[in-house]
Amino acid sequence: MRPLLCCLGLAMLLGPCLACPSACSCSSKKNGRLLAECAYKDLQEVPRGLNSSVSILTLSANRIGWLGQESFAEVSEVQSLWLGYNQIGVVEPGAFALLVHLKNLDLSHNKIADFPWQDLRNLSGLQILKMNNNRLAGLPWDAFHSLKDLRSLWLNDNELTTLAEGTFDNLPSLSQLQIFNNPFNCSCKVFWLKKWTENTSVSITKGGSTLCVAPSKLKGRAVTDIPDHHCVAPSVQLTYLSNLDNTVMYDGLTLTLHCSVAGSPLPEIRWKIQTSSRHIEINGPNVARDGNAKQSQERFLVFKNGTMAIPNFSKEDEGIYTCLAVNDVGMRDVSVNVALAGSENPAEDLLRDDPQASNLGGRSCYKGDEIDPSGAGEKLVIVYHMPRESKNRAGGAVPQVHLGTLLLALGIMLCW
Repeated sequence: MRPLLCCLGLAMLLGPCLACPSACSCSSKKNGRLLAECAYKDLQEVPRGLNSSVSILTLSANRIGWLGQESFAEVSEVQSLWLGYNQIGVVEPGAFALLVHLKNLDLSHNKIADFPWQDLRNLSGLQILKMNNNRLAGLPWDAFHSLKDLRSLWLNDNELTTLAEGTFDNLPSLSQLQIFNNPFNCSCKVFWLKKWTENTSVSITKGGSTLCVAPSKLKGRAVTDIPDHHCVAPSVQLTYLSNLDNTVMYDGLTLTLHCSVAGSPLPEIRWKIQTSSRHIEINGPNVARDGNAKQSQERFLVFKNGTMAIPNFSKEDEGIYTCLAVNDVGMRDVSVNVALAGSENPAEDLLRDDPQASNLGGRSCYKGDEIDPSGAGEKLVIVYHMPRESKNRAGGAVPQVHLGTLLLALGIMLCW
């Protein structure tokens, strides 16, 4: 009886080791983890028949070229997965999604150009991720944002030309980063990386080898040495009633705003318009050099010099007008709330509606005055005066606009 019990006990101890593919060797570690060693076996795919309790799976230095959704279905408890030095070029979405206990993942020295980054969202316990020596040309800015325990990230020796700002945000445990030997295009899109490296406590291995390949004037320089004057965040100023040079003039009341920008590279000018009935975004000029709108139905005319004109401005055009200056370093915007008043004395209307405006102390504003770019501009209201209707020669009623009165109302609000 005693020999039988001993045999049963031995079988129970060895049982987990028996479920092991012939190409692998399986053993139990002292800490109770089950190791499946399948490296250097000339395998072309992940072997079947692995024990479900495997916590360490080594598949390095084989000839595996493809990972499918079911490749690791048998080892959902795995904590360390080593796949380096294979020929992996295809990784199907979902290949790693179920490995929620994974702490170490090595995919280095493969041929991976496209990776299902969404799989990482479930791997919140991942601590080490090696994806170096692959063919990655880009990755989403939020690829690693769910990896709160990630300590070491290897992205060196890939084909990364740029990295989106925020790529390494939300990684509170990150202590080691390797991004050297990538062909970085040191446009201002990676200027944030220079600033980030100056302020982070993360150890960036071989930072001096993180070199620029382009543009030519920066070739061979470290990303951390991009000159500050090379990249300057946008600044923006919004002025009213600027001149429309070389453009077609329109009849009736025309609201004209001018957006002046500065920065390096020179920022693009975009407009956002929010009225009571619609929201409009205009990402560039829509008026050709001859003064004709590129789109005949376009209500808002945007010129290359940063000027916007709205011919026949009416009550339906009231709203918030925002000018945005955008370049590779950042974005800045300034807004003004435009309203159309209907009194013969806009100054009195304004004081009645806003008693604080009476503290002007005699100050005046002139054509071309700036609208506060600090953000307070969106609180301003430009009031255009539309006097009562007067009779024309035929006896009909026509609206009259007095420019002096119009400027008075406009200036009072902007100065305040």
